[in-house]
Amino acid sequence: MASGWTSRAVLITGCSSGIGRATAEHLARKGWTVYATAREVETIAPLAELGCRLLPLDVTDEGSMRDAVERVERAEGAVGILVNNAGYSQSGAVEEVSMEKIRRQFETNVFGLVRMCQLVLPGMRGQGYGRIVNLSSMGGRLTFPGGGFYHASKYAVEALSDALRFEVSGFGIGVVVIEPGLIRTGFAETAVGSMDVGAASSNDGPYAGFEAGVARATRENYERGPLARLGGGPEVVAETIERAISSTRPRARYTVTPSAGLLISARRLLPDGAWDDLLGLFYPHPGA
Repeated sequence: MASGWTSRAVLITGCSSGIGRATAEHLARKGWTVYATAREVETIAPLAELGCRLLPLDVTDEGSMRDAVERVERAEGAVGILVNNAGYSQSGAVEEVSMEKIRRQFETNVFGLVRMCQLVLPGMRGQGYGRIVNLSSMGGRLTFPGGGFYHASKYAVEALSDALRFEVSGFGIGVVVIEPGLIRTGFAETAVGSMDVGAASSNDGPYAGFEAGVARATRENYERGPLARLGGGPEVVAETIERAISSTRPRARYTVTPSAGLLISARRLLPDGAWDDLLGLFYPHPGA
């Protein structure tokens, strides 16, 4: 274990909006040393007024990731806490989403997250302390129709975090998974916008109307349906992240919002056929 100063500086990916921005704001107000990042650093300029240090970071670019980590290490000695937040939802029927879009989804949500872990771990290990917080989702424990690739990326985050937690605990490094439920951010619009709703809504093809139905269900769940009342704002995720990094013995997983607890429990208890029947109440069934 390294002696002397132990860095607890926080590096957060994807701070331009939503959970990442709320986490940077919350931790800065609470006195943490925060390095907030975004692909276009000018989009997060207001965070500097709260005391955040701003860095450009694109989790799909090796040079950008290396540069951000090295800049924190030069200033702080090590990245004390990494919050892997960058990610988005690619929606669409499995058969119809292009391989280019699928690769982009995994490049951001999975490969970028993994590479950031690899880059910060030597510094954490050298000082004998570190925390890695990986933003998963209740969607890493269950699957909604039309969201197969997003859910697959979050299932991957869950598995990788479980393996990593065991592998690095002996070096004084903790790994935590955060599983938000329905969070009122731009998530729903991004998910809906990633689909070619017009093409899939035509009267031709096997998925006619399916993606339009998925878009309606997504908006309903996030904006005005009964599940929306069980959601929350991004600040509740930020508060949970602070609890996780402040605890001397953090839990492996933190679910956030009642919607996450309810739906994860329902998926665990229901047989596959019953779960599919439940989804059929909310989502159109292609080919039926």
